[in-house]
Amino acid sequence: MMKKQQTSQKRLWAGLGISLLAFCFAAQAAAAEYGSATKDGVNIRSAPDDKAEVNWEVFKDFRLKILQRKGQWAQIEDFEGDTGWIFGQLLSDKKTVIIKAKKANIRVGPGENFEISASALYGVVFTAGKTEGDWVQITHADGTKGPAARCRFS
Repeated sequence: MMKKQQTSQKRLWAGLGISLLAFCFAAQAAAAEYGSATKDGVNIRSAPDDKAEVNWEVFKDFRLKILQRKGQWAQIEDFEGDTGWIFGQLLSDKKTVIIKAKKANIRVGPGENFEISASALYGVVFTAGKTEGDWVQITHADGTKGPAARCRFS
């Protein structure tokens, strides 16, 4: 009887350990790191080296997902799924969002029943403010304000 109880306890602890491990990996995946370019004309390179080929350039506040860091470099992914390397000092922690739809409506409040105040096209960058559910306060560099747009932070 004692051996049966010990085996059950071992299985319980093993199950809890596996569950906790799975939770940690899920939490890590959910907490992806993002950054934005600090200025216009920032080079995205093919490798973490200032002599590596330039794949493309990004402009100020362009949002980038940070996949990994290697020394002073960060491997990034843009909103279209393209990857490359950026010198870490050219990244800020400014929260920005990029329109991924062909055309997005910006509303006067956080909900589809609020009036549309403006529209934005694919690839336009906004500074992100406070969030309410899957709605976020946004501001464009030209002064256009949401104050709300529906966003998915992926």
